[in-house]
Amino acid sequence: MSTVSYFKNAQNFVAKDITFNSLNTYLSGIDVLYEHAATGAMHDSDERYPPPLCHPGTREVVILRIKDWYGFLTRPNKKPIMWIHAPAGYGKTAVAGTIAKWLEEVQGLDFSPLGATFHFWRTSPERNSPARFIVTIAYQLAMSIPELAPHIDNAVKRNPMILRKALEVQLVKLVVEPFKALGELDTMPNRLIIVDGVDECINSDQEYRVERKYAEDQEKSQIRILELIRLLESHHLPLSFLVLSRPEAWIKEYFQSSSLRSIVEVVDLYTLCDHFKDTEAYIRAELTRIAARVTADGMDLEEDEAWPGEDVERDLVWQANGHMLYASTAIRHIDSPYGDPRALLKGLVYGANSAHSSPFSTLQELYMQIMRSCPESNRPCMIQVLEDVLTCSLYFSEEADSRQVFNCLDHLAGRVPGQGLRAIRPLYAVLRPSDAPHQGGRGFKPFVHSSFVEFLSDPGLSLEFAIDHQKTVRRILSSYDRSHRNKL
Repeated sequence: MSTVSYFKNAQNFVAKDITFNSLNTYLSGIDVLYEHAATGAMHDSDERYPPPLCHPGTREVVILRIKDWYGFLTRPNKKPIMWIHAPAGYGKTAVAGTIAKWLEEVQGLDFSPLGATFHFWRTSPERNSPARFIVTIAYQLAMSIPELAPHIDNAVKRNPMILRKALEVQLVKLVVEPFKALGELDTMPNRLIIVDGVDECINSDQEYRVERKYAEDQEKSQIRILELIRLLESHHLPLSFLVLSRPEAWIKEYFQSSSLRSIVEVVDLYTLCDHFKDTEAYIRAELTRIAARVTADGMDLEEDEAWPGEDVERDLVWQANGHMLYASTAIRHIDSPYGDPRALLKGLVYGANSAHSSPFSTLQELYMQIMRSCPESNRPCMIQVLEDVLTCSLYFSEEADSRQVFNCLDHLAGRVPGQGLRAIRPLYAVLRPSDAPHQGGRGFKPFVHSSFVEFLSDPGLSLEFAIDHQKTVRRILSSYDRSHRNKL
């Protein structure tokens, strides 16, 4: 191998802050893409192992809905994009993983129906930004569609700087033009691209920057991802897109805009599935598995042969209330190899408030991420609204319309009408849809799970986001006093 002298015969000089760029001429264009791709965002990456999957017998309705929509040979139902949304912790990523697994295991096809996958993740530097999105998709398409690979390879070789271009330019050069170079596309089988966790795209390698000052950038970066998908769809390639996210207000507004209604099928996972039934099936199956393990380990069950018992199982199912993340977190806690599952289960069901329990740190971190994603300028009003709705929830009917409740609270607290709903706009991930089935019990319940209320009510967990019920009382009394004085 020859060597290069960059400073031959040079004397008496000082070099500072020099960067050497060396191009390996032996790398193919596909190899270069691989070096720049977010490999951890792929469905089968080691970073995501084991990938989240739906428990057998659960989420069957939505899985069947996706299978009916997606066509191997033709674009489905004239709507090439399906958006599946649900609040935090209701199994969207597991649904995405289950569909990817199903596509990889389909028999009798001479092609791979799974085109590409990208799983955004807030805390991963290469997965929480749009920067590597197109490169990662292009690399996977080159792998899943062999006839496409030479054209993508040539696109990179012709212009290696394409990896530094705008994402919209990358999309055309690395995906659209290679597809069109194949000629007749109508006869090509249809491939599915899965994009999961769009709401986790925060456009920053430094999360604190987003949390403290630039939370508004999240909306722009997430909409940019959706615009890239829309742009790709507009070229009428043999591709369909399965997009999964929380129902953030800006994402919902984008997908439900009049210009996209004809090409996007919207699926509300929260209202479509029987979450209570699914979590019950999951909890009972997992407790049966744990009981078998305990017996195999030689643990003495003579005094508790029927463990865990119908009453305890039912209480845990009721406690989970259809929230799969809560259920899976509870099972991981009970299945700990360092404790007695019987004691852990009893402590969980009959012990102290679950929000204080260390096994639920996953939920607490999730809630803190959601709260800190809210723009700083919005936080004081958002916390006020949360205080008001939780303090006054028992005074409203369970069937009360959400908009009417928040407007009433705005009036009582002296806010401008509509300000309350605008303030909680960033919290759609933990809010129950207005048309969701009622949970039972007394009062207005705007949140998907009681653990979020417990989180807000404990200053040790929610820190700067903790609510103070007394502030609501003072706020309403002060507003009443001002109103009364103005009438005098």
